[in-house]
Order: sequence, then structure tokens, then C-alpha cells
Amino acid sequence: MKITDLLRKDIMLLDLQATEKEAVIDEMIESLVKHDVITDVNEFKDAILKREAQTSTGLGDGIAMPHAKNKAVKQPTVLFAKSNKGVNYESLDGQPAYLFFMIAVPEGANNTHLETLAALSRQLIEKEFVNSLKNAQTPEEVHALFDEEQEEVKQEDRFDEESKETNEAKPFVVAITACPTGIAHTYMAEDALKKKAKEMNVDIRVETQGSDGAKNALSKDEIERANAVIIAASKKVDLDRFNGKHLIQRPVSDGINKTEELITKAVNKDAPIYQGDGGEKKADNTDEKSNSAWGRIYKDIMNGISHMLPFVVGGGILIAFSFLFESFVGSESTIFTFLNELGGNAFNFLIPIFAGFIALSIADRPGLMPGMVGGLIAVNSNAGFLGGLVAGFLAGYVVIWLKKVFRGLPKSLEGLKPILIYPVLGLLVTGILMYFIFGPIFATINTAMVTFLENLGTGNAVILGAILGGMMAIDMGGPFNKAAYAFSIGIFTDTGDGSLMAAVMAGGMIPPLAIALASTLFKNKFTESEKKSGATNYVMGLSFITEGAIPFAAADPLRVIGSSILGAAIAGGLTQFFNTAIPAPHGGIFVIPLAENAIFFLLSVVIGMIISAFVLGIWRKPIEEK
Repeated sequence: MKITDLLRKDIMLLDLQATEKEAVIDEMIESLVKHDVITDVNEFKDAILKREAQTSTGLGDGIAMPHAKNKAVKQPTVLFAKSNKGVNYESLDGQPAYLFFMIAVPEGANNTHLETLAALSRQLIEKEFVNSLKNAQTPEEVHALFDEEQEEVKQEDRFDEESKETNEAKPFVVAITACPTGIAHTYMAEDALKKKAKEMNVDIRVETQGSDGAKNALSKDEIERANAVIIAASKKVDLDRFNGKHLIQRPVSDGINKTEELITKAVNKDAPIYQGDGGEKKADNTDEKSNSAWGRIYKDIMNGISHMLPFVVGGGILIAFSFLFESFVGSESTIFTFLNELGGNAFNFLIPIFAGFIALSIADRPGLMPGMVGGLIAVNSNAGFLGGLVAGFLAGYVVIWLKKVFRGLPKSLEGLKPILIYPVLGLLVTGILMYFIFGPIFATINTAMVTFLENLGTGNAVILGAILGGMMAIDMGGPFNKAAYAFSIGIFTDTGDGSLMAAVMAGGMIPPLAIALASTLFKNKFTESEKKSGATNYVMGLSFITEGAIPFAAADPLRVIGSSILGAAIAGGLTQFFNTAIPAPHGGIFVIPLAENAIFFLLSVVIGMIISAFVLGIWRKPIEEK
């Protein structure tokens, strides 16, 4: 398949009018909608913005490649757009972007399409080709340039195949490139590394981990011979096979823009030796944002929560259904006993799983077992969710400490670390600390907190519910949202009380529902595209999917987030005023029949939604005034 088969002439935009990032994305999506490429504007834009949140697709040198792979796309398509004014796109080099390739890929795209998109990405490394694109005036000229460039690339590929054997006299490095969606940056980094290595007279082998799986996999012999390993990836890559090698780990953007630095470091072995089961340093990683103290703590906690959530949701909903059946068939029936015990068995794993995967995030696999056992000790000592949180961090850092203590062990005894030293000593030290110190301390704290919550007066309960509800709307899936949700789950798992779960669920439902209602009532305040997207938020809001509001919040943060927090806080407070409770941690409208005082829970949501929608609708300016 040729690149021009995906690069459609009829949807090209050769004179973009927008000058800001969000507006450019909207302008390109509008063209995709007009030509029937995507079915759901809101879903596709949400995917684009989530990808941008991970790292900007403004690559530098005047190029941006916003892309998404999801079910809203009907057929693989590349939209080429050109701005004559330049766009502030938060590019990696801080310069305006002039050329845009919006890549839309269906979830089930075949390998042929993905390989064609990879070829497109590689071509954009050539500066002369990029300059020619900037001067192109018609869709026909754009197609002709790509056809000509693709023929040149084929000839280069044939030459590369003929000279594939590495020269023993040259330095030799290996690399892996990968990005979150595995469509564009993965292959641009691959090509940039290869070209720079050729200029520097260095042999290189690059494995790509794209959306169609790993390609050009590195062999054991190649890894063994290499001076060092370069990992240019913005997603998790399995590093176990590089144990004992000098390893440089950077974001995929560095593989595109800092190739000379990476290859120079690799050739000179200017990087720590990776030790999968020990060692003070694991890799050279200069991504400061992800390595900040709070960034690491947040990542570790989210790893625990994400692995715990299936147990919470599955177990909680089955327990809630068992109570529903109990009201019809009684507590002695087999169906009640089965569902209740099945859900209860899932709940028994919550805190051990939570603690274990926190420890895994900190110390890799050696931390998992002591973390899970520490979590179980927290359960047995009544230390609850907070005790499990502490157990996870404790086990993780105990194993990190053991790795430092035993890093000087003779190589002949290295095999003892993962199968004997870390499991035995990690469990022993974690067990002693949890059983004799932290378990009792956090059992006392947990008991005091539960007692405090049980004795809250109505006024204080309303305030707490309002705070939790408002937090759900601050960042709509971010740290504040997750903190409120984790707190309510902790109380739910420790006491079985779903009252705060009701506050959190109501607060999380308000932003998308309020946006949907506002776009329905205040039609002159929303574009046609926004009104279509707003309608889908009815479904998202009713399903307790707060993230449906993110595209609107990104485009108009002050008004959308401000009105959402107000409505969510009111809804959260009202759930406590009306003494409602949700006996399931997820599900939205689908679990409301299981709620205590279900009518009043619905009333709380409706009141919060109406207030938030009217504030947003009145606050926004009419379209013609924007």
C-alpha cells in the first residue's frame, strides 16, 4: 500500500486559519467529520488530547503529528494540513508548527495500514522533503512529493539490505523505540537514530515496538556484542534481557531530536549498567517530570489502584446484587449466598493486591510477594486501606534496600538473589515491621478515622461529601479525582459503608451531564460540533465516566471546570444530607437501583447537574461573540 492511499486529497487543508493548538485540532477534526472518516467527534478528540497530554506531538522543525487509534475511526486516514501563519503547538523545540499530519486509525487496523503509516513517519525525518512540503500549493503536488520520496526510500532500503552485516571494527549499539500509540514517533525515532548512526560511522540495530507489535527484534547475540543499549520509549518496555548492559533510557522524543547525544553516550558507554534484580541505578533516565518525588509516588499508588479496581468493581457489584436478591428470595437462598460469597472473596484480595502492586512498581517483581503479604497483615491487624498503602511502600523500599546491600555479591551467587535472598529477607523484614510496628499504629489510626466518620453530624458529613464531590470535578480523572475515589474506596472496603461512595459517584457524574444539558438548553453558546459531542456526554455521565468532559474542559477550562466543581460539590453534599449510600464502587445509573434512598441519590445528581449546567450556559459567551 502506498502512503498516498491514506493521504487523501479531498480532506487536505492547505491554508489553516487557526493559530492555537486546540483550535487547529478542532479545524482538522471538522474536516474528518465532514468527509465521514470518524463517527464520534467527542471520542476521537478525547483520544487526541489524551495523546497530547502524554507528550506533545509537535515534533519540532515545524511538524506536528496528532494521532489517535480508537473505535470512532471508520477507515485509516491521514489528513495533511498546512499553516501559512504558524501555530503555537507546544512543539519540542519551542518553534511554531507549519505542517500537520492528523492520523486517524481504527482499533482493528491491519498491519498493511500500520506499516504504511510507519513509512510516512520515517519520511518526515528528511529536511529537504519537509521544505518541499512547506512550498506545496495543491493536493496534487503533495501526492507527487510523497510518491517521489517513497521511491527513493525503497532504493535506500534495498541498499541497506545488501549491507546489513555489521563491521566488527565499528562501534555497535542497539536500540528500542516505542511510543504510547505506536504509530508515528516510534518509527521517526528509529529512522532518526539510523541516519545519525550512519553519519557517525556507527553500526546500529533498532527494534520498534509499534501498534503492530515488535519488529526487527534484537537477538541475544546482538545485545551481547553491543557497546550499550538505547531505550527511546514513552511507554513501559521490558528491560530484563539487557541485564548487565550499559543502558540509556529516554523519552521517544529524544530519539528523534537528541540522536547524536544518545549515540555518543552509547558508544562511550556513558551510562549505568542495568541490573534487573539489583543495583543502585537501573538506567540513565533524564525525564525529570516522571522522576520527581511526587511523580514517582503518584505512579506507584496508581499502579496499585489500577490493579485493585477490577476486584473492587467486580466484587462490589456482585455483593450489591446479592443484597438485591436477598430482598426477594431471602438470605437463606443459594443465589444470595453464592453472589455474596463470590463478591466477598474478590474483596478479600483488595488490600493485598493494592499493596503488592505498589511494591512491584517500586522494586519490580521482587517487591510483589512481600508487598502482598504486607497488605494481608494490614487486613488481619485491622490497619485497613491506609495500612495496605504503607505496606506497599514499605515492602518496595525494603527490597530496594536489599538490592543495595547485596549489589557486591559475587557473580557466581547472582542467581540466589531473585529465588532466595529477596523473597526470604524481603518477606522477613517487611513482616517484622508490619506486624510489630506499622500494623498496630495504623490499626489505631484506622479505628479512630472510622469512629470519627461514623459519628459525624449531618453538617460535617455534608461538608465532607461536598469536598469529595468537588474533587471529582477538579481534574476529571487526574490526581484530585483519583485521591477522592481512593479515599471513598478505602472507607468502603474498611467499613462496608457506601455513603461516601455515593458522594464520589454523584460528583463524578456531574461534569459530563452538566455539559450535555447546557449544550441542549443553550444552543447559541455551543458550536454544532460541540452540541453533537455534548449529546454523547449524557451516556458518559449516566455511566459515571467523568472523562467525557475533558475535551470541553481543555477548550474552556475556567468556565467548564468552575461550573462542574460547583455542581459536583452540591451533589456530593446532598447525598450526605439525604443519607444515601451506593453499595458498589462503579456503574453510575446501572447500580442506582441498589442504592440506599435511591430516589434521593438521583435527586442529588439532578440538582447538581441543573445548577452546573445553568452556570455554564449563562457564563459562556454566544458563539458569534467568541
